[in-house]
Amino acid sequence: MRYQSTRNKNLTASGPEAILRGIAPDGGLYMIPDFGEIKLDWKSLLELDTIPMAAKILQALLPDFTLEEMQELAQKAYCGKFETDELTPLAEVGDRYVLELFRGPTSAFKDVALSMLPQLMTASRKKAGQEQDIVILTATSGDTGKAALEGFHDVEGIKIMVFYPNNGVSAVQKAQMVTQQGSNVKVAAINGNFDDAQTGVKNTFAAALGDPAYCLSSANSINIGRLAPQVVYYFKAYADLLKKGKIQLGDEVTYVVPTGNFGDILAGYFAKKLGLPVKKFICASNQNKVLTDFLHEGLYDRKRPFYKTTSPSMDILVSSNLERLLFMMSDCDSELVASLMKDLNEKGSYQVPEEMLKKIQAEFAAGFCDDEQTAQAIAKVWKEHGYLMDTHTAVAWAVSEDYEGEEPLVVLSTASPFKFPHAVLSALGETPCEDEFESLNQLSALSGLPIPKNLAGLKSAKVLHTDVIEKDSLVNYALELAKKQIW
Repeated sequence: MRYQSTRNKNLTASGPEAILRGIAPDGGLYMIPDFGEIKLDWKSLLELDTIPMAAKILQALLPDFTLEEMQELAQKAYCGKFETDELTPLAEVGDRYVLELFRGPTSAFKDVALSMLPQLMTASRKKAGQEQDIVILTATSGDTGKAALEGFHDVEGIKIMVFYPNNGVSAVQKAQMVTQQGSNVKVAAINGNFDDAQTGVKNTFAAALGDPAYCLSSANSINIGRLAPQVVYYFKAYADLLKKGKIQLGDEVTYVVPTGNFGDILAGYFAKKLGLPVKKFICASNQNKVLTDFLHEGLYDRKRPFYKTTSPSMDILVSSNLERLLFMMSDCDSELVASLMKDLNEKGSYQVPEEMLKKIQAEFAAGFCDDEQTAQAIAKVWKEHGYLMDTHTAVAWAVSEDYEGEEPLVVLSTASPFKFPHAVLSALGETPCEDEFESLNQLSALSGLPIPKNLAGLKSAKVLHTDVIEKDSLVNYALELAKKQIW
């Protein structure tokens, strides 16, 4: 299979090449041109355990790897690293189901993909005969950074830089990143928001283009190797519903996904294109509701106020993966996508054609809620069902309550509530300790739930990364560091 740029159909790459590059030379994202060419018996997948299921799905999406190779990579990625062999258990909560994606080594949904991406990248490096060290550049709104650092630290032949918005992540998220050990890792805060960090990373790729001194790649979901593993848990949730007797084979399910960068929900649409019976994908936004407005009106406009919310991983105004959806819904019209992205970069907005909007709305619904509604959802679900949600999951739950379909509703839970203890305690009517790390113990005592092991020792961990840079300095900072052999 040859992946092609969303902005130029003539710019193609093999699976290993796409994974190693992260982004196409023209700034576009690598995409599967025709899902109809992928041969996958999705029904037989539902009978498999999670890791064999993951191997088959990933091999179908990345056919340059044999099934045997992918099985070995999946074993290395997942065995012994998650709280359960299921990886992503499904919990029944009231009349809905919660897909728990936070059972990995950093207590966030990114673990599913970022445990696999280092394995895919290392294997791709061997297939491509790549001898030069690869430097991963990653912008994070909170969870991607730690999950990427955890996956890539001390991986031979790969270095990783992570940029996060200063004062734009929770204290727990920040501590997870700045205490990261590893001779090949670097973490820096930027004085700006996530979109500034993401723009800086993209501009660094552009500045290094064609320069043999640099070999850059990405761990964000703009990398197809990061996006593909997220397809797996949609099939896993469907299989669990079958095993529980909640659906019959072929019944449709609706998924409610809290999303900022559109990667997680797009992975679900990939699953549908591979055959999974899905009625609707509901895109749940916080107060930064640029995606909700787009899905309702077809106008994507990033020229709007930016809000810092209690669900900071969704505080995003430029959703990179939406570009892939535009590519799919335009029947792979790369010229149209390039034109829309040009409008976004130069004018700050774009309007999709009416016909494309109708196609999108046939698959996706959308809603949003503010911080108060998020807190109300946390309190209500705890009081009525004894189930504790984090702020991002609560956004999805609140939005799901407006949905009127009769099919099973699966809410994707994207982080442990212990990653946002202040906000969760406040939602439950408690006064949190000023020290967010002390509030972990407070939340544990209140809920009776154990603090995840990876979070429990953060307060006493040594801070190893203290750099703070201006957003306009990111490109020079990254390029200078990328040149150095030893960090």
